[in-house]
This record gives sequence, structure tokens and C-alpha cells, in this order.
Amino acid sequence: MPELKVIKIRKPRDVNLILGQSHFIKTAEDLYEVLITATSGIKFGLAFCESSGACRVRSEGNDEELKKLAQDNALQIGAGHSFIIFLRNAYPINVLNAIKNIPEVCRIFCASANPVEVIVAQTELGQGILGVIDGSSPKGLEASEDIAWRRDFLRKIGYKLSEVQTYGTK
Repeated sequence: MPELKVIKIRKPRDVNLILGQSHFIKTAEDLYEVLITATSGIKFGLAFCESSGACRVRSEGNDEELKKLAQDNALQIGAGHSFIIFLRNAYPINVLNAIKNIPEVCRIFCASANPVEVIVAQTELGQGILGVIDGSSPKGLEASEDIAWRRDFLRKIGYKLSEVQTYGTK
């Protein structure tokens, strides 16, 4: 029977993460190329766990703190062909579709700013990700004040037009 482990992702509160699975050594470079061209001002670090040959953690990034964070978390997870990306000055929504379109990317386990735990199985062969715990469980249905907060928040961070914004000029 495999041994199950819970790995807590360590990251600052202001950092988003993307955890996924891929299948080829060029993943680190392909992720770098997608991220660096995704949106201006993006800061990121990423690490990819190679699962054959030298079995190294390959890493790239344009921010040394986030790159080190990715390396440390990837080593903790230790699952072959997994990758982890940490982002600042961008949200996963800005890069997810581009990442999913990289030919060697197999899946995305989660994209979140929440506390994340990774459920890992250990066998004689190695470790693999079974799933993730992303944030907390729901505490009930949203009420009218929750709806108002959500709508205001999306406009505040620029993902929805405010009621006074219009397209074009008169």
C-alpha cells in the first residue's frame, strides 16, 4: 500500500500558485516563455520535477525569491513530472490558458492564492500527486451582502467594468 503524505505549500499571502503535471524536460523553459510574455510586470518563479535520467528539480524565473520558493516546494512535493509556479503582479487567470496549451502540460491540479495542501502518495517507484486541498470548506450560502462584496471586489481589481465606465467616447 502506498504511504500518503500531506505537503503544505509554503508561500507568502500575496503570492498565487499554479500546481500542475507535465511530461518532458523542456517544461521549465516552455513555462518560462509563456509566463514572461503573458502580461507586463509579471514576477514569477517555477520548478519542474524531472522523473527520469538525473531526476533533478529544474527551475526558471525572473524573480529570485519566487524561484527559490518554487524550488523548495517542488523538493517537498517530490512528485515526478510535477511543476509549481509562484506569481506576483499577475493572477493565474492571466496565464492558465496559455499554460494549458503547452503541448507537454498534462493537467493543472490547482491555481490559487489560498493556503494549499498537496496529497502525495509514496510507493517504491516514487511519489505522485493524488490531489489538493485548496483553502477552506464553505461556511454556507452567500447572502445579498456577500454578493455585493463579490461584485465590488471584481470591479476593484479590474476584472469587471464599473457601472460608470463605458466604451468609446461621445
